[in-house]
Amino acid sequence: MNTAMNYLTVLFVFLLLAGPSLYGIARDRRIDREIRAAREARETEERRRSRYAAAA
Repeated sequence: MNTAMNYLTVLFVFLLLAGPSLYGIARDRRIDREIRAAREARETEERRRSRYAAAA
């Protein structure tokens, strides 16, 4: 019983220390996806506009 409690304590401390880092990594990845999507949308719009400008 004592050994199990020690393992749980170590796991809790590990999660307590690693939790903010894991949250930050997930947040950065989400922001990167949003930036990538915005960049792709802008490039698509620019290609569409240049195609119409060349045809006019």
